[in-house]
Amino acid sequence: MTTPVVRLCGAGRVFGSVVAVADVDLSIGAGERVAILGSSGAGKTTLLSMINGSLPPTSGSVEVFGSDLARLSTSQLRQVQRRIGSISQRLDLVEQVRVLHNVNAGRLARWSTMRSVLALAVARPDSVVLDALDRVGLAWAVHERTERLSGGERQRVAIARMLAQAPDLVVADEPVSSLDPGRAGAILDLLQRTTEGHTVVVSLHQPELARIHCTRAIGLRDGRIAFDVPIGELGSGSVVDLYSLA
Repeated sequence: MTTPVVRLCGAGRVFGSVVAVADVDLSIGAGERVAILGSSGAGKTTLLSMINGSLPPTSGSVEVFGSDLARLSTSQLRQVQRRIGSISQRLDLVEQVRVLHNVNAGRLARWSTMRSVLALAVARPDSVVLDALDRVGLAWAVHERTERLSGGERQRVAIARMLAQAPDLVVADEPVSSLDPGRAGAILDLLQRTTEGHTVVVSLHQPELARIHCTRAIGLRDGRIAFDVPIGELGSGSVVDLYSLA
């Protein structure tokens, strides 16, 4: 039986007296496109942070590529994280530098300190950067300052940075929450095209976007899984219950 790309067993995370995620059992196979749905405060960001290794669980276990992240040394964890492309809601771009440098940031974990310094000092794009930007329709912007781009263009820079990293797993935390419905759909179309065949876990507020771009939906409420269904079985009743205030 193929080892899951992601497996959580009784995984939970607390912050003081606040339970953010509780007792989550979850298995995600290669090539799945999973939408994590839930209202603000449901635990989506915490769950994705546990999956990408930036936040350890306080109970249970989180395995990625067959490795229990909590049992890895710092260097071993970094090796695993090199295979995980993360896109955060904030995008985490350096606004004051050129697009080239932000895309290159996706490769810093694979480079020596000297090469990383040279990449910042010498603004010379290589084939990896140019290909990534071409795939997101921003080849023209390689030498532009990132702060001069629109919100949608910055979203595409974040995707290009992920593509330059060449990850096996993509974890995207509400990547379109700040965009209008039209631009949100376009960005998710782009993410789907550029990550074809990869395992993708993306948190969303919009069930309608999940139905179009994902193969599986997981509902999170109060840090617990409320449902886990193939996308074709995502019913309106489940969604209403998920976002109700009761």
